[in-house]
Amino acid sequence: MQHQPSQDEPNVDPQLTSRLILLLCIVLIFTVMNGTMFNVAIPDIAEHFNLLPSQVSWVMTGYILVFSIGSLMYGKLADIYPIKNILTFGLIMFAAGATLGLVAPNYPTLLMARIIQAMGGATIPALAFIIPARFIPGERGRVFGIISSTVAFASGVGPIAGGVIGGVLSWRFLFIFSMLAVLAIPFLRRWIPDEEKRPGVVDVPGAVFIASTVAGLLVFITTGMWWATILFAVGLVLFIWRTLTAKHPFIKPSLLKNKRYAVTVATSFMGTSVLFGMIFIIPIMLRDLNELNTLAIGLVLFPGAMAAGLIGQAGGRLVDRKGSVPVVKLALILVAAGTLCISTFAGYNPVVIAACLLITYLGFPLIQSSTANLLATIVSKKETGVGIGLFNLLNFMSAAIGSAVYGRILDMESAAVLFNPLARQGDNVIYTNLFLSLSVIALLALTLFTRKFKEEPLPRD
Repeated sequence: MQHQPSQDEPNVDPQLTSRLILLLCIVLIFTVMNGTMFNVAIPDIAEHFNLLPSQVSWVMTGYILVFSIGSLMYGKLADIYPIKNILTFGLIMFAAGATLGLVAPNYPTLLMARIIQAMGGATIPALAFIIPARFIPGERGRVFGIISSTVAFASGVGPIAGGVIGGVLSWRFLFIFSMLAVLAIPFLRRWIPDEEKRPGVVDVPGAVFIASTVAGLLVFITTGMWWATILFAVGLVLFIWRTLTAKHPFIKPSLLKNKRYAVTVATSFMGTSVLFGMIFIIPIMLRDLNELNTLAIGLVLFPGAMAAGLIGQAGGRLVDRKGSVPVVKLALILVAAGTLCISTFAGYNPVVIAACLLITYLGFPLIQSSTANLLATIVSKKETGVGIGLFNLLNFMSAAIGSAVYGRILDMESAAVLFNPLARQGDNVIYTNLFLSLSVIALLALTLFTRKFKEEPLPRD
């Protein structure tokens, strides 16, 4: 059905739409690659500053922590303040943090630089999903598909770029890549429509309580520090109390009680945990079983990442044509099939693994674009920002939780029982079982989603 813009929707010049989408994708590439490039630079940073693994891990942990919380906070702010101003602030902070990191004389300064980067960078994915919902509703599915495929592509290319830049030059030069994002500001300010400040208030105590809850959970998962459980428990109790008693809570109870919203977010959480779990486990498996170096591992990941980048626009159009629900199901089937394929052929030639990865990667942009589009349909316009912000927060958390859990399982180094009867017995058993568990999670997500939307079918918009 052709979308007819309402009077409260900002007018967007159709000629500027494609430019805005292109620029959003370029900025997203800077942000996503900033995270994945530093994964391969961690050993070099530890050696440069003479750090223990537990110390240097905060280069990533601190970034993920601030980035995750920021994605929710900026989503809420976007319900009140003009997106153009929030994004301008974010890009300036992102580039400022990168500049500080480039010249950081010691580890505390480097850590501060990464936190500043995260404070700014969190605006980009948070608002990249809100901009299509607000300004390009008639092509929302297609744009979500392009954005999601960009994220998938950048996730795959980041480790390759990080390995090349860090290997040929130095880990410090990774920051120059992020500094370039500031060049997008003049174009974004010209192409994003002007908005007036909307009525509304930010529940600061509620924001502090939910930030404490998320911080406590992520710190415990990634570091195992016992005090983080206290922070999590206290923050959660206070957040629930504040949500039930405040006149204008940070997240309205009606949003949390919306069953279709909850199921969609849970589906995305499980699907994303599978995808990022795969990205986390694959390099370790290829190093352990196939003895590949960092560059070779990146090349195994690259075809899938490239395919995800190419399929995004077609997947988005499929969402616009068929609706979000069938595309969510298709995405989960692809993810389940791909991880089962990897489980079966773990330890085989890397070319075989690359082919299996291709199947899984195809589900990456589809699940992101279809669930984001579905949420934009389910959530009211007044809550689009916080609704998609919470969606982004949980997706980032799923990546952190998955990496921590699978990392601890891999610490066992071996497994005695092979659960996949199609796989061969050998050193691959622990990886075979892990990927089989990922396939099961994807199927559970598919079952949960199918049952809910069969009971309450969503009308086409």
